[in-house]
Amino acid sequence: MGKYFGTDGVRGIANVELDCSMAYRIGQASAAVLADKGGHKAVLFVGKDTRVSSDMLEAALISGITSAGADAVLLGVAPTPAVAMLVNRGADAGVMISASHNPFEYNGLKLFSSGGYKLSDEIEERIEQLMDTGVVHKTGADIGRVRRADEMLLDSYEKSLLDAAAQGDMHGLNVLIDCANGAACATAPSLFRRLPLNRCDFLSGSPNGVNINDKCGSTYIKTLQDKMASGRFDVGFSFDGDADRCLVVSERGDVVDGDMLLAVFARAMQSGGTLGAGAAVGTVVSNSGMDLYARDYGFQFHRADVGERNVLEMMRETGANLGGESSGHMIFLDDATTGDGQLTAIKFLNIMTATGKTASELISDIPRYPQVMPSYKLTGGAEERDAIMADPSLIEEIERQQKLLGDEGRVLVRPSGTEPIIRVLVEAKTEELAAEKAENLINFIKSLKLT
Repeated sequence: MGKYFGTDGVRGIANVELDCSMAYRIGQASAAVLADKGGHKAVLFVGKDTRVSSDMLEAALISGITSAGADAVLLGVAPTPAVAMLVNRGADAGVMISASHNPFEYNGLKLFSSGGYKLSDEIEERIEQLMDTGVVHKTGADIGRVRRADEMLLDSYEKSLLDAAAQGDMHGLNVLIDCANGAACATAPSLFRRLPLNRCDFLSGSPNGVNINDKCGSTYIKTLQDKMASGRFDVGFSFDGDADRCLVVSERGDVVDGDMLLAVFARAMQSGGTLGAGAAVGTVVSNSGMDLYARDYGFQFHRADVGERNVLEMMRETGANLGGESSGHMIFLDDATTGDGQLTAIKFLNIMTATGKTASELISDIPRYPQVMPSYKLTGGAEERDAIMADPSLIEEIERQQKLLGDEGRVLVRPSGTEPIIRVLVEAKTEELAAEKAENLINFIKSLKLT
């Protein structure tokens, strides 16, 4: 992680860690680095989610962009994957204003290159350097302009997702979707009502600036589970604030997390001969059941560090065209350059239609190890988080707990790349044992915080 950039752009509490001054500097520096094409006035697309601070940060961001001599095209409220895809249609770069799954008081900036990919470490470092040293302000006719995108531009994103829908008969399916009071509200209702479904209802579709991810969406799956209990729906999909994640709830109320989704997609693509390099990419926190499932169904399973960018990097290294995270980020590299929750939902509907299986049947043979993943939020910010992670006594305690589990479990302690949080993962023979070991580690981290 850099000085300003974490694992997924720049993120922090709006008007505290991420204020207008920083947004302005990021806009300036990003325009100077990403739009350095020469011979024309560069264009940056700007999208945002529904949180109350997004308008404020948008104003500061586009002031920075235009002061550096680039034009800003405003997409309005749009999913992160829409920005990534639309960059390829007349822009030199793209910026999404969103803190994804975080509470409304947070916000962030996700940057995309002209190809629609998130930035490399090298480019982020160049932007950070310019943020500190400053960018030459343009004057006169060289100052950038601001304009709103044509409404048909966002519609073209929806059409690209419709193109990914199989031609099979979906008419018998009843679907429920939780939009998390976020960016999906701008696209999901029109998108899914254009699919040949029998019925499609929506939850959490009335954003007010402060209710994004609030007891709804993929970080609070209980909202969808409770509604699925009515028995009126065949499958439910839950997105996060910027709609790049998707979790699924089966007709029985079972949660289908990102690991299970990855297993379902890998098996279907392997069977259909479309799984690139015969491999799927997960992360170090993916359930160990994935290794067994991959072995049983004849595909390779690779693990990357946590973070969508790390998953994508390993996909490129291995030739895989499918990757994902437990949280619900799914990358279908033949269709998109980044995770897309709505695309994930459509792909899952495709498999249900093609196989004639229910959601619960699709996941019935996926092995799962008992796993718990508590986290501990620090009050001292990123510096305290990094200091604790570097403490030799924590490393020793992790090794001690791993030895106690032996070959029948695993321990992983890692820092969040976007928040001052330390996350603990423990797999064991039983959930009770995993919870006990995880609690021991959390308590140990708390003791370090007090010293």
